[in-house]
Amino acid sequence: MNHAQLTALGRALRLLGEHGEALTGDTPDARLHEVKADIKRALDLLDESVSSAAPTTRCPEHPNGPVDENAPDLCLLCETRRRAARRSEINGPAAHARPAEPTPSRYGVREDRPQPQQRWLPELWNGQAWQLCGTPRRDRHEAELYLAAQRRGPRAAMAYRLVHEFTDYEVLRIWGTPVRVDIEPLGNL
Repeated sequence: MNHAQLTALGRALRLLGEHGEALTGDTPDARLHEVKADIKRALDLLDESVSSAAPTTRCPEHPNGPVDENAPDLCLLCETRRRAARRSEINGPAAHARPAEPTPSRYGVREDRPQPQQRWLPELWNGQAWQLCGTPRRDRHEAELYLAAQRRGPRAAMAYRLVHEFTDYEVLRIWGTPVRVDIEPLGNL
């Protein structure tokens, strides 16, 4: 509701209050028709200022949520939460049911401690540190072919290395000489 709507609605409701105070048993019909017109005007202003649907529940958290007639606030979502809390008080916390047999998986079953995966990581020297270039490979020969292609490329780095990743990392081979390059021009003079 914007300020103009709020002001007009307040004025219309105050006028209705004055009409209510002035009503008596012998109020003429012309005055009652005037009151009726002012009530319609106030209702029209109220319809213009209301932007959302009327709440279906009395719940402040879910005013337009699903309705449960048996809930004190008519909110099905909150009543479901309350029922679950009452059930856990009576039955105790929900026990996670274990199936009698493990369910077969299309990906297979994994041990509690998975076995380390063997990969070869192609890295390049960027002048400051070693960084990964390309994706880690499962095949060493493929990783070496990738690095050979990188070395022959138009924007080859000063050095490349191949790192074997198993449980730990191990540098297998280095091509070129990594030299630390100052990133500031003129050696930071």
